[in-house]
Amino acid sequence: MKKIDLTEGSIWQKLIRFSLPMIAGNLLQQIYNIVDTLIVGKYLGADALAAVGSAYTLMTFITSIIIGLCMGSGAFFSADYGAADEKKLREDAGLSFWFILGVSLVIYLIIYPGMPLILQLLQTPEELMELMREYVSVVFVGIIFLFLYNFFSYLLRAMGNSIIPLIFLAAASVLNIVLDLWFVIGLKLGVSGAAAATVIAQAVAGVGITVYSAVKLTVLREDKYSIGWNGERFKQIVLNDVSTGIQQSVMNFGILMIQGLVNSFGTTIMAAFAAAVKIDTIAYMPAQEFGNAYSLFVSQNYGAKKEERIRKGTGISFLTSFIFCAVISIIVFIFAGNLMEIFVKEKEIRIIAEGAGYLRIEGAMYVGIGILFLWYGYFRGVNKPYISLLLTVISLGIRVALSYALAPNTPLGVTAIWWSIPIGWAIADIVGYILYRNQRNFPTSVRSRSEIR
Repeated sequence: MKKIDLTEGSIWQKLIRFSLPMIAGNLLQQIYNIVDTLIVGKYLGADALAAVGSAYTLMTFITSIIIGLCMGSGAFFSADYGAADEKKLREDAGLSFWFILGVSLVIYLIIYPGMPLILQLLQTPEELMELMREYVSVVFVGIIFLFLYNFFSYLLRAMGNSIIPLIFLAAASVLNIVLDLWFVIGLKLGVSGAAAATVIAQAVAGVGITVYSAVKLTVLREDKYSIGWNGERFKQIVLNDVSTGIQQSVMNFGILMIQGLVNSFGTTIMAAFAAAVKIDTIAYMPAQEFGNAYSLFVSQNYGAKKEERIRKGTGISFLTSFIFCAVISIIVFIFAGNLMEIFVKEKEIRIIAEGAGYLRIEGAMYVGIGILFLWYGYFRGVNKPYISLLLTVISLGIRVALSYALAPNTPLGVTAIWWSIPIGWAIADIVGYILYRNQRNFPTSVRSRSEIR
């Protein structure tokens, strides 16, 4: 499979070619969740939809830690590849793999037994508690497969290959759809059937891409690149990965806190939020993946010490994301009600209305999150993940503070939650721009990671 070298050639064309498979892959990954939501909402009812939607938010928070760690390692892999340092790439891959695998196992051993308490802390309505427990107890098993898929996906993408992760995810998505229909509609296994379908699909993607990487990636098999224990390098990887992991988990922890507040408004709002968030995620997902592709572009050129190319790519990326997000916002605003009807029965008029209200407020301002994804990617790419973390804390902190201050205590009610989201994006975007402009010594700071080891 041909790799894409992001350090040479047309910036816009390379970014688009590289990001399109990533966008398609994330779209397929969302199909995992959309199929669950669609089938559960249509065939199992509003209570099951609310339970699965709330459980999805919880699982997103938990798995975001692992995805963040893999994302952090991906920045190292990309810089090593850009610097043409295969020995360091093999070393980084080995150290990162065992570190993130260990964290994944710890997460499983700690959180799984405490799941009932976590569901209570989320203010889950009593009538939904059993449905959520049933769904989460099955879907949580897929954590190890999620780790394998994301680790090797970021490794392959760092080396300029965004096609292979897409292929494995496509196969898994088709399987997930088939199993969802069979387990839920055919065998009538309820929400646990939807969860089982997702886990089996994750296993296919995770194990498949692991076997492919072990067989095809020469850098993982070359005996001349021996992997020894490099304590100092391991420390750098841990610090970088943890910063990115915390950023991703803080982002989703804030969303989890919002979910808890949404739950306090009852089943109707929960169901509306569950369906609207799925629409939301699909709508701005291309901007998110474009931000990830841009981050790898920055990392490769950071390793190759091509600061001017990074500057040009930054301007092109921000303009591209702005135009895309503006167009998507217009579409979502106009068709908000129609989009809700995809997931909710037409007779559920209040659920559709509440979800459409959310989309017409938050969905009208996707430019804010599109720009924020690029700031995350930029600072991660130049080995400053702590700034990405800071921007995440600002965005989510403002969102949570405004929501909890206004929603329960003012006539705005749940609408205050919807408005707090774009306000948080906008303030974080402004801070990101200020920090970017204040990097006076940027040209001299762009060094390959081999020089700072």
